[in-house]
Order: sequence, then structure tokens, then C-alpha cells
Amino acid sequence: MHKSKNARDMKRTRPMRLKSTTFVSVLAVTALAACNAVGPLDTAESGAVLFRQNCVICHGVSGAGDGPEADALPVAPANLRALAAANDGVFPAEAVMATIYGYRGKDYAGLMPEFGPVLDSPSVIWIASDGREIPTPSALVALTGYLETIQDP
Repeated sequence: MHKSKNARDMKRTRPMRLKSTTFVSVLAVTALAACNAVGPLDTAESGAVLFRQNCVICHGVSGAGDGPEADALPVAPANLRALAAANDGVFPAEAVMATIYGYRGKDYAGLMPEFGPVLDSPSVIWIASDGREIPTPSALVALTGYLETIQDP
């Protein structure tokens, strides 16, 4: 019995299709892993780097509000180590993010510079205390996460 050219070609191309499918699968997994590459930008460790680069001058190395420029400011920088203590032991992540990112509300009287452009980064989904999923700059999540780790007991 004579096999058709098409059947022979199909038999020969099956290994090629398997290789192609494997390649596409590996490519897809790699692409998905690349999406998670944003993850390290939203870790407390990367937040510590941002803190050292942008906040130490006013808030000090430990975050206690005793940075080298603190005495020159007309309003003392906040003690970032006491944020949870001032909020009944709960770290006020949303308020911290709003203050850092630039929204201060109508009663804001401090000298906190706007860090929106500094924190411009890919967005990650941050889950607010009310359960809302909010696209948030990963650098802002990282910095807030770091500040939560330095809270005094």
C-alpha cells in the first residue's frame, strides 16, 4: 500500500511540531516569568534602597525623623518608626502611600516633597484594607512595605 505524500509529510513533521510546541510553551512560561520580574521592585528590600536614596536626608537612617536636614526644616519630619503605634498598632499603609505619592488632603501643612515622579514604575496590584484591588506603582508598594518593617513594637 502506498502512503500518500501528505501522510508521509505528516509523519516527518510530527517531531518538528512537537519541538515547535515545546518551544512555544517554554517561550510562554518565560514571558509569564518576565511579568513577575516586576515582583522584586515591590519588595521591602527594594523599598529600603528607595528609602536610603530619597528619605534619609530628612527622616534619618533609622526613620526616626532625625536626618541631617531635619533641624533646618520648619516642620519636623515624622518619626516613621512610630506610624503603627500612632494608629492603634495598625500600620496605616494607605495613608502612608497617599502622603508619599503626593495626595495630602486639604489639611496638609507639612513639607513632604512630591515623590510621584521618583516612584514612577510598573504597576502591581495592591489590595487595600477594604479589599479593593488598586494598580499601584511597584516602587511605592516597596517603600511602604519597607516602612512597615521598621515599625517600633
